[in-house]
Amino acid sequence: MTDIFRRVGDKWSMLLVILLGARPHRYNDLHRAVEGISQRMLTRTLRTLETDGLVQRAVHPTVPPSVEYSLTPLGRTLLEPLSALADWAVLHEAEINEAHARHTSG
Repeated sequence: MTDIFRRVGDKWSMLLVILLGARPHRYNDLHRAVEGISQRMLTRTLRTLETDGLVQRAVHPTVPPSVEYSLTPLGRTLLEPLSALADWAVLHEAEINEAHARHTSG
C-alpha cells in the first residue's frame, strides 16, 4: 500500500490525473499546463501512471506521429477521491496557511 501511495500520491501524478480527467492531452499540452514540471519528470510520471494502468498512451499515425494521453477506466476511479481531497484543501486553506505562518514566523 505504501508503494501505491508513493506513486499515485505525489504532486505531479495527482495534477496529471486531474488534467487528464477533463480530457485527453498531448504531451506538449501537459507540459505547458503543469507549471514547474521538467520534461524528464513529466515523461517519468506519465510512464509510471501508464505502467500502473491509470493512463493510456495512444500513438496516432500522422506525420509526425502524435501521441495522446488519457485516463483508463481505473484512472477515472481516482477522480472522486482526488476531488474530495481538493475540496478539503479549499475548505481548510486559510487554516493551513495560518498554521504555517505561525510555525514559520516564530
